[in-house]
Amino acid sequence: MELQTAAEHKQVNQALGFHWLSFAYQGLTEIPYDSILMQTDTLKVLDLSYNILDENPALLGRLEKLSTLILDSNNYTSHVKFPYMPSITAMCINKNKINNLPVFVEEIWRKFPNIKVLSMMNNEAAPSYFNGGSLSQYIDYRLYVISQIPGLEILDDTEVLEKERVQARKTYRLQQSSLSSRKKKDESSRKHTHMQRKVNTIIRQ
Repeated sequence: MELQTAAEHKQVNQALGFHWLSFAYQGLTEIPYDSILMQTDTLKVLDLSYNILDENPALLGRLEKLSTLILDSNNYTSHVKFPYMPSITAMCINKNKINNLPVFVEEIWRKFPNIKVLSMMNNEAAPSYFNGGSLSQYIDYRLYVISQIPGLEILDDTEVLEKERVQARKTYRLQQSSLSSRKKKDESSRKHTHMQRKVNTIIRQ
C-alpha cells in the first residue's frame, strides 16, 4: 500500500510539471535528490541557496531542462565538480568559499558550455567593493572571467560590455603569449643544459 501511495505521489508531481523548485533556507547538508529528480522532465529553475551544501552535485546532470541553478550562501569551494549540463544558461553561486578563480572558471566553462549569466559575488576569488577588493582587482577579475567564458552576457550584477570583451582578449592574449615565450625559453635552457652535459661527458672520456 505504501509503495502504491509513493508511486501515486510521483505521478501527481510529474503531472503538475514543476518548472521551479526552492529548497532555500532549510539548513540542508545534502541535496534532496528524491524530490528534485521527480521533476527531470520539467524543472527549469532550482534554488538550493542558504544551506550548508558542499557536495559535488553529480546527479543534477539528469535535469536535462534545467536552465538556472542557484547555490548562493553555501560552502562550495573552487574545487567543486559539476556534471556536464549544456542546458544551464544562468548560475548564481554568490557568498560561498571560492578562492581560486582559474580553477573554478575552468570548471564552469567546461561543464556549462552555454552559460550566459554567472554571479559569484562575495567570494574571495571575486574581489569587489563588497569584500574589500580594489577597483583594479575588480576590473582584472572581470576581464579574466570574460576572456575565459566568451559567451557570457552578465557577470555578477553587471552586463558584459563589448569594450570589456575587446580588452579581455587583448589582456589575456598577451599573457598567454608571455607564458608561451617563457615556456619556450625554459625548454631551450633545458636542451642547452642537456647538450652541455653530453659534451662534458665526451671530454672526460
